[in-house]
Parts: sequence; structure tokens; C-alpha cells
Amino acid sequence: MLLKLLESRRVVFVGGKGGVGKTSVASAVGASFAEAGDRVLVVSTDPAHNLGHLWSTEIGDRPRRLLTADTGSLDGLEIDPEATVSRHFAAVGATMAELVPEHMQDAARRHLELARHAPGSHESAILDRISEVVADGFETYDRIVFDTAPSGHTVRLMALPGRLSTWTGELLANRDRSEKFASALHGLGGARARREDADSRLRATLVRRQERFETLRRTLLDADRTAFVIVFTAEAMPVAETIELHGHLDALGIEVASLVANRRSPVDAGELLAGRRQAEDRFLDRVRSALPEVPITELPLLPSAATQRGELDGLIEQLRRG
Repeated sequence: MLLKLLESRRVVFVGGKGGVGKTSVASAVGASFAEAGDRVLVVSTDPAHNLGHLWSTEIGDRPRRLLTADTGSLDGLEIDPEATVSRHFAAVGATMAELVPEHMQDAARRHLELARHAPGSHESAILDRISEVVADGFETYDRIVFDTAPSGHTVRLMALPGRLSTWTGELLANRDRSEKFASALHGLGGARARREDADSRLRATLVRRQERFETLRRTLLDADRTAFVIVFTAEAMPVAETIELHGHLDALGIEVASLVANRRSPVDAGELLAGRRQAEDRFLDRVRSALPEVPITELPLLPSAATQRGELDGLIEQLRRG
């Protein structure tokens, strides 16, 4: 059922509370489409990456092959916010060194270091990398599956594209400061030429970022192309976070294509699990009542789920069966 709901979507975001099996579900979805012949990239946006642990291999900030099928493939990528922040601020620092007069360089560097550690820097860096992946990824891949961080982090991330696109546009539209700065440097000969060149490159960088953020914003809002899947277990806290996360995404205009009730207890494996199943049914009824329009895919608690890789293999088999 889940693969059927996602088959027309090229971008899939998998989110939910921590510890409910998001990485396993995202990887199983990616692997299933790869086995069906697609070239798939699964991307971890969670700073506490589990993707490499799941696949028992080291995955970095560049795609690494995880699975090769007959005609399809699955690559993995873990976004490194520290590396992305470092690259971004190194580029800003280089441009600033050309724009700012010598006597202001120390103050500019201090300001840049404060900005590097300011709240939101990591989220902005992750979003910048996500926007690159979405903008460039379809030259190589048929589908991109994002394994996102726990709910609160993901909500902040999903809200950023529109805000940063608008903010960057305002920076580009407001040329008053740069014009005054140009006037102050008028007559400095070669310094003026260097400043104009640096200013031109800075503007080009801002334009590229705005275009990427705007592309990502449109992608997130395009229900024909993009789907969000919320994974949860039928327990009190995950259910509460699922309903809350759906509300935030709905307010942002992002469609939730499916809910995944993961690790459902069996009814025929003893009194303990049967009792747990009854409790899960009550929580699942709460989800259905709160979100009646969203399909729910139920995935069983698997004997192999004692390990992450065991759970992954079991989920791939479950999705293959439909």
C-alpha cells in the first residue's frame, strides 16, 4: 500500500518522533524502489545519523552506493551540518575580506564567528544542502528519499525555505547600503574594482541561493511531486507528536501522503503481545479520528527487528508484498 501511495512522487520526506523506525522505513522505501528499477538517493538530515549504522558502512556528505539491483540502485548521503556551515562561512569570509576595509577586518571576523554559532545556523546549513540535493539530484536520480530528524527539528526545517527565500530576496532588493559603501570607496582605484568584482560575485551567490530555496519551496508544496510520510508507533507520545506534526505540515501547505504505524504487535503470539495489541488499537483509533483523511499503512513488529538491519530487511519484504 505504501509504495502504491508513493509511486508517482519523486521526493519523499519521512519524519516522526525519534526512535520509531524512520531510518528503517526510509531505507526500505528507497531499497524497494531501487529493486523495481529506479535510481534512488536516500538522504539523512538528522545530525545524529543512523543511516550508516543501519547499512553497516561509512556514509558521508557525498553519495555512497548502498545497493545495486538489476536495473536500479540505492545511494546514501548524510548531510553534515558542520561541514556545510564551514564551507558557507569560508566563502562568506573570503568575500568579506575583499569587501571590508583593512581596519575593519578583525571586527568583521568576530562578527562572522558569532554568526556561525548563532541559533539557526545549522538548520540553515542543512536546508542549503537539501536545496542543493533537490536542485541537482534529478540529473542522477529518479527519486530522493529524505530521512529527517525528529519532529520539532523537521518542522523548523520545513518552515525555512519560504522564509529564507523571502529574506534573500529582500537582501537583493535593498541596494542602499551597497551603494553607500561603493560611494565611500570611490576613488580608491584598484580597491574599487576589486570591491565591485566581489560585490558582483556576492550578488550572484545570493541569486543562486534564492533560486535554490524557491525551487525547494515549490517542490515541498507540489503534492504531485512530493510526499511526506509520518512514521509512528501506536503509543501515547508518538501518537501525540504525529497529530501535532501533521498540523504543522498542513499549516505550511505540505501534504502528508501516508501515516505508517510501525512495529504493530501480533494478536496471536501470547497474552502479553495480544494485550499490547489491544492498547495499540486504541491509540490507532485516536489517530484515525484525528486524521481521518490520511491513509495509514500498518507494518508489523518483526522477529528480525532486534537489530536495525534485521528490521530493514523485514520491512523491505513487507513492502514488496504490498
